Amino acid sequence: MATWIDYLIVFLRIVRFCVDYVVDLIFSLIYDRRPKAVIPPIDKPFLAYSGTKLAKLIRTKQLTSEEVTRAFAERCRQINSILNAIVDERFDDAIQDAKKVDEFLATTDMSESELAASKPFLGVPFTSKESTEAEGMSFTFGIISRKIQDMKGAVDSNVVNLLKQRGGILIAVTNVPELNLWCETRNNVFGQTVNCYDSRRTTGGSSGGEATLLAACGSAIGIGTDVGGSTRMPAYYCGIYGHKPTADLISTKGLTFRAGNETTTMVAAGPMSRHAEDLVPFLDVLVGENRSKLKLNDAVDLTNLRVFYICEPGDLKVSSVCSENQRAIRKAAEYLSTLTKKPAKHVDIPGFKYSQALWRHGMTKEDCNFGFDVGNREKEVTLTEELPKFLVGKSNHTLPVIMRLLDLNLLPQTNVEWAEKETSQLLRDVKDLLGDDGVLLFPSGPREAPYHYESFLRPYNFAYWGIFNALKIPATNVPMGFSKNGLPIGLQVVAGPYNDHLCLAVARELEKEFGGWVPPFISN
Repeated sequence: MATWIDYLIVFLRIVRFCVDYVVDLIFSLIYDRRPKAVIPPIDKPFLAYSGTKLAKLIRTKQLTSEEVTRAFAERCRQINSILNAIVDERFDDAIQDAKKVDEFLATTDMSESELAASKPFLGVPFTSKESTEAEGMSFTFGIISRKIQDMKGAVDSNVVNLLKQRGGILIAVTNVPELNLWCETRNNVFGQTVNCYDSRRTTGGSSGGEATLLAACGSAIGIGTDVGGSTRMPAYYCGIYGHKPTADLISTKGLTFRAGNETTTMVAAGPMSRHAEDLVPFLDVLVGENRSKLKLNDAVDLTNLRVFYICEPGDLKVSSVCSENQRAIRKAAEYLSTLTKKPAKHVDIPGFKYSQALWRHGMTKEDCNFGFDVGNREKEVTLTEELPKFLVGKSNHTLPVIMRLLDLNLLPQTNVEWAEKETSQLLRDVKDLLGDDGVLLFPSGPREAPYHYESFLRPYNFAYWGIFNALKIPATNVPMGFSKNGLPIGLQVVAGPYNDHLCLAVARELEKEFGGWVPPFISN
């Protein structure tokens, strides 16, 4: 028998639906009258290839690293005036690096298989976020005080260094929100990045510059970082693959202020790519010495897989999942059922109702002081000082920074005992459900990429991704076609801790069936 609480929840869902409807209507009236930017087609087919395929063509001398690198550099020049994705580049130095690769290949005695094993991305251009340190490249995190000081990377972060060691060639770094903490890529240093499928829409954040550049064929592969969906959200909005690994496997050294000595963290660097076949070798590079903790090279027999799915997690703080995304989840579940010969099971896990609150609590355990960090660790930016300046247009900081300060200083904090209990229970429920042979299909957000600035009226929608940071378990964004508005939709594939290989195997299988990435331009 229904209680008053049940009626209240129904009422709140109706209110939420009405608010979302009005927000959609207002923003569509503002933006739909404006023309979309047109992304030019690629002039060389290999610009759309996977990093894995490019590496093989370079190893076997069917392509030279120099011609590939020159082509990507030219593509970046061609599209960046539209996307505003790249904030610093090293095209000339990258071409010199590529020439050295070609010289090495002309003289080495190593076999193709030896090269593939030791340098799986030899000669392949890649990009990374501006907030991930790269020697000699812009390293401002979108903070004006760091730009004034012309902050450059002193050394490569561990993840950039690992990819370079395995043959990758860094060509550019890409735009992020201020200090990475917002669901749209915009800051007061480099401005706003736009979605390559519709320039009126957001790319998400914080790996938004990375995602839109990759989707538009400006880079072969890219390194994302993720504390609250920052790899998977932009990957979803831009129709590519993005993987958040099991936590505490990949070094955080050089990711903004992080030194890599955290005992535990929700932050995880991970691979971003147009093609699912890149994810396993790319992740293998990034985990480095911790690769033994994963099973990346184990064959996955999908017939033995158990598949579960959730279409509506039920958190009242976030928008409900649109019918197109729910349909994509059911289609994927039905297809996987044909492989496993047993029906995918729809499940309801109560803890997901608290996704935003549990992520918010998880952030309190991160080894950082937000006000001090956004002040470039030279002074602490405070709400009492910054809010008045912002209201009269004198602040150097963006609205998301002010909102974060408001959240930290004015809003009641999450009850620690409750949050710890709920997080532990939710993790236990997910682990018990999935074991080592199960995956959970979960929404990649409530709907397609929002219009610019729309996220300010839906600030908690990132919780669809952030909950898996709080749980510290692997999750992969998988593109699953397009909405009626021509924008990418998709889903997340989630597995238990250290079972990243299951996420990646399912991602590749869904790519085979549903097509994966689709170019944001008319192909020649």
